[in-house]
This record gives sequence, structure tokens and C-alpha cells, in this order.
Amino acid sequence: MRFATLGLLHEANTFSPLVADQQMFNDGGVWRGAEIIEQYGGSAATLGGFLAGGEQFGVDVVPLLFAFVNPVGPITKDAFESLVGEMLSELVDQGPWDGVLLALHGAAVAEHIPDADAEIANRIRHIVGPDVPVGAVLDLHANVSRRLVNALTVTLVYHTNPHVDARERGIECTELVRRAAREEIRPEQVLIPLPLVVNIARQDTSESPMAELMAKAAEIARQPGMLTANVVEGFPYADVPHMGMSCLAIHDGDRLEATSAARELAAAVWRCRAELQAHGSSVDDALDIAEVEQRGPVVLLDVGDNIGGGAPGDSTVILAAAVQRGVRSLVQTLWDPDAVQHCLDAGIGADVQLKVGARHSYSAGSPVAVTGQIKVISDGRFEEPTATHGGFRFFDMGPSVALETTDGHTLVLTTRPVMNSSLRQLLSLGVDPNEFRVVVAKGVNSPRAAYEPIASRLVVVDTDGITAMGVERFIYNERRRPLYPFEAAAFPA
Repeated sequence: MRFATLGLLHEANTFSPLVADQQMFNDGGVWRGAEIIEQYGGSAATLGGFLAGGEQFGVDVVPLLFAFVNPVGPITKDAFESLVGEMLSELVDQGPWDGVLLALHGAAVAEHIPDADAEIANRIRHIVGPDVPVGAVLDLHANVSRRLVNALTVTLVYHTNPHVDARERGIECTELVRRAAREEIRPEQVLIPLPLVVNIARQDTSESPMAELMAKAAEIARQPGMLTANVVEGFPYADVPHMGMSCLAIHDGDRLEATSAARELAAAVWRCRAELQAHGSSVDDALDIAEVEQRGPVVLLDVGDNIGGGAPGDSTVILAAAVQRGVRSLVQTLWDPDAVQHCLDAGIGADVQLKVGARHSYSAGSPVAVTGQIKVISDGRFEEPTATHGGFRFFDMGPSVALETTDGHTLVLTTRPVMNSSLRQLLSLGVDPNEFRVVVAKGVNSPRAAYEPIASRLVVVDTDGITAMGVERFIYNERRRPLYPFEAAAFPA
């Protein structure tokens, strides 16, 4: 059997003024053919799972094109049509196929297409026809539409947040698509969209109530004839009509059973709707906690500057407060190409005075004046060998520097924003987070897999920014109404 594998992975924050254009995709990563194997073979990402599944189940998995960009605003029309057009041309030219494996996010938005993932899946379905099984693995933050599910034969979703099971879901998807191609199973998929948004700080699947809901999904998936069942958290920073939580169930051959399973799971989620809302600590309260904690590091999760949710990664809100209060022994990253260039010009060992961070109109905070010494200059590339958030293996921050300031802080300044999801990000510049009292991590869920094992405490900090915790801070124009917690809503009929 020959399966094509291809995809476009983007989580669009429609509140970000930065758009995902062709240059940003080129910088983030567009891989073709054997480049995909080089980048993702052996990785813990979805594509790594597809490739491993092919070897495990005797399927020739042929990589065509995969495009990735860090979460920002919508994809430009030109970039979307160019990348998807090339993807589909390869699908036609190298076919026919016995199956297709798609690596999608599920929260992609293009300037001209609000449901970009569904558009990709439907164009692929049009090419391969109704009889070729098409499977996709989605991020747990997917805003899943019925149009997307209807275009697919098998729709799988990560089970974990932080997302450390992407490879396993890729292997599972390969197996189910193979079984469907061999007519061993007949997947019947049912999606129940819920008029409900879950707060970003209630999405950790190891914590209540998500832990219990994922256990419920696993219990339902073990029922006779079920192929899978999933709670999908959704992505609250994409202002689209299909934004929100959903439940998905797949049964082998019986749509009524799939419907019953999806509704049972959806009812369990709905009962938890109040528990799925949250509040975090203020910056001052978080620094109070860090100061009285007996040992470090205390990891402050900077929710409003969540790089994995589309924020720029240059907020100075926590840094400025730490400077003002005289809090020392703090480490954090900042996306600041101008500051990096200043340090590159000065060289290793130089003493510098400069302002860092918050250089954009949508950044939280203001630039902070610092004085310090440049300790390390790096090309910003590092590799994470373990299963981290999303399963990515290779990272590129661009030219980066480690700056030790007279305030007792270590700032890792980067040319590109990269999620704080791997300890190797700091260790690659000779900075050991274990040696600091305070670590500021730009995110809420993505840093946990890396930092929870070393943290004396994790503190969710309710900072401002385009990924702020409170959805009431944003103006939505396209979302469904009613939608809890914005309005009182009823369980879907």
C-alpha cells in the first residue's frame, strides 16, 4: 500500500496583527519529500508517527509537502493558495494512492477562508475521490467543524495537553487508515460541537476537570465496536463561527452507536462547564509566591504572552515588575531581534546598556532598560530528543544571546519567537534553569512538560496580551451566539 502524507500546521490567533505570509512559512519551515523524513523521522511529532506507522504496518508512506509556522494571525491568501496548490499538485502527480495521512492543526484560519483545515481536507477529498480513506491527526486545540470531519475517513485528536502523544496518534491514524483501505473497518464519525469555551488555564489534561473528562473519553473508546472517542478543547483566540469545545466519537460501522457515544461524552463535558473557567494570579501575587517559596525554581507561566497561542514572546510585564521589586535570580526569553543585533555588534564579554522587549504595538508592557554583560552568542538552533509539546525535534531561534544583567537576571534574547517548551532552549546557551529562583515561561500549557519536573511550583500568571486568560477581554465578531461563558447556553439538541 502507498499512503501520501502531507499537511499544513498553523494555529491562527485572529487577534494578532501579524499574518502568516509566504516568507514567514519559509522561515518557520516548508519541507518537501525527503526533507520531511530528515526533519521528522524519529521525532515525537505527528509526522514522525506517520512514518513510524508505515514501517510498523508495512505501508509505503510517501511524504509530499509539510508547512509549519509559529502561531500568529491568519494565513494570507497568497501563501495559502501557493502552499496548498503545490501540495495538491504533488498529490495528483505522484498518485494514485491507497490512503492519505494529513498533519493538520484544526485551528487554521486563512484571510479568505475561516475554516482553512476543512478547505484543505475537502480539496484533497475532491482529488482522491470518495473511496480512498483520508485520515488526519488534529491538535487538542482544534476548532473542529462538521465540514472537516465529513471530508475525512478518520479524525484523531491528541489526548494530552501538553501535547506529548502526537507520535502515538500518528501511528494510530496510520493503522486505522490501513484497516479502512483493506475494508477491515468502516469508520462512522460523529461530531458534537458544544456552545462552550474552555479557559486556557483549565486545559491541562493532568488536572481536574480535564483529567476526568479524558478518562471518560478513554472509557467510552473501550466500548465494543468503538474506534476512538475524544474531547476537543478548542482554541479561544480564533474568532470563527466554529470556535469552541467539541466531542468526537468513531464507531466501526454503526452511526447510531457513534452518536450515542459522542453525546454521552458531550454531556459529561457540559456538566463541567463552570469548572472549565479559571482565574490566575496577578503579577505581584505571583512574585510574592516566588519570594516566599523555600526553594526554586518557581516557574511563572506568562499566559498573556503565550508564544504557542500566537503572542509575540516579548512581553516585559513580569520582568519590569521584578526589576522594580528588586527580585533577583530570574531567567526568561525575549523575542527582540534589535537587541540581539546590538549584542552581536558588541561581542561576547562586552558590557552593554540597552532596552529590551515590547517593541511592537500589540506587545504587553514597555521596553525595559537593562545593563549587563554578554555571556553567550549562539546560532539559536537546538534539538529536543524527548517528547515535548507537539513532539517537535529541531528548533531555530535565530541568532541568540545570553545576557546577564546587573539586576541579577539572565535574559535569553532571540531573533525568532520559539515556544518555551524545552529545557534545551536555555541549556543550549549554557543557561541552567535549575540554578534560578524564578523562571518566566511564555505560555500556560506548552512549557509544563519541560518545566514541571524541575519546578518547585508552577504559577499561572494572568498577564495582559493577545493570549490573555479572560476571553471577556477580547471583541469577537464571528463567534457563535449563545456561547458559554459569554452567555448562558443550552446543551445542543
